[in-house]
Formats: sequence, C-alpha cells, structure tokens
Amino acid sequence: MKISAEELEPLFDVLPDVVFFIKDPAGRYTHANLTLVRRLGLKQRSDVIGKSVTELFPATMGGSYAAQDKRVLAGEVIENQLEVHIFASRVPGWCITCKRPLLVRGKVQGLIGISRDLGIPDGKHPIYARLKRVLTYMQENYAEGVRVQAMAESAGLSIAQLERHFRRVFQLTPQQVLTKLRIEAAMRLLHTEETVAAIGMACGFVDQSAFARQFKATVGMSPRVYRAVAKSNEEEGRLG
Repeated sequence: MKISAEELEPLFDVLPDVVFFIKDPAGRYTHANLTLVRRLGLKQRSDVIGKSVTELFPATMGGSYAAQDKRVLAGEVIENQLEVHIFASRVPGWCITCKRPLLVRGKVQGLIGISRDLGIPDGKHPIYARLKRVLTYMQENYAEGVRVQAMAESAGLSIAQLERHFRRVFQLTPQQVLTKLRIEAAMRLLHTEETVAAIGMACGFVDQSAFARQFKATVGMSPRVYRAVAKSNEEEGRLG
C-alpha cells in the first residue's frame, strides 16, 4: 500500500516541532506542513506552495538553502544535518534536517525532507549523570582540542557507547554537540567588535576558512553576514 503526499501532509500538520516539505525539480514547494507555514510568518499553505526558498526566506539564508536543495536534486542524501533556523520571529532554533531525492521510476523528480527541533535532554536516562559530566567538560573546553576518546574514557564508555548514549539523551553525536557549543559561542561573539578571525580561533576552529565553512553550513549564512544581520536587527529594535 502506498501513501500519497496529500495523506502525509495532514499527519505532519499536528507536529509543532517538525517541519515537513516536498519540492519539485526546480526547488519549488509542492507540499508543506502548517508548522513551516507558521514559522515563515504566513497564514495559509497556499502562501508557500509554488515558491522557492529564495522567495520565502531572507536572501542571506535562502541562497544557502537553495544550494543545499541543488545537491539533493543531483542525487545527494543529507542525513542528520545540524542547523540553526531563523524564522520570521527572528528567534533562532536548533534542529536536525534530513533531505532525500524523490525518485519516480528511478529518476529524481524532486526532494522530500523534514527538520526536527532539538528537544530537551532525557534526564531520566540511566547514565545521564555520567554524560552530563562529559557535557560540562565540553562546555568548559570547546575552544580547545576536545578528543572523543578522552570523553569516552572519562565516562567509562567506549566511543561507540558514548555516541549511542549521546544520541539517545541529547539527540546529537558528541561531535555535533561540540559544533553546537562552538557555533553558539560564535553567534554571541559576533555581536561584539572582535574580528571574525579572532572569534573563529576563540571558538576552537583551526582557521578562519574552517570557521566560515562550518558557520555557513550550520546557520545558513557567513559569519560576516550574520554579524551584519544581527546589527541591523539590533538597530531596528532600538528604533522600535
């Protein structure tokens, strides 16, 4: 038995922490759940259908999302991509994005994807206390070279066990948690007058190029553009 996209859409409508979408070969939305509609600050599904990310998202982010879609439409599968999404409310939120080519008789006819908000950690997990110690260590040392092997040993676990338990408790791998901590720190520092290069080094990136690549892949815009957008938003807030 096959389930149509029209049947999937209302199922995803009732999930406030999941964005669901299908796009055609040109990257235009053919289906979108109401969570996406609301987060874009729109009122109804028809405001989204037929439009591309460059029409719906700010230019600073739409271009990055369009480039990601292009890769998927070329056949690439994106799994568990850690991202920050900034919607009409300008409030950033962390999520995990998955996108797959939509195949019809072996040919790519579009893409299908979801973005799931990160939930709160599972504090009832049997070894949560040990994992919390690892997380505290990462929070205190994200600017340095943090080795997964050392973290696993500190928790009395193998690397495979550490990764499995991290996914269960934090919904992320240890490396993704480290990336999240570094990007969050960078976003805070980009509100200051520090240079982009200095911020990258302060947040544990080996060089400015690596920092710029990771920041854009995660936030959807370069550090310099993010700084300009943040400054503009702050000025608008003061004027308002």
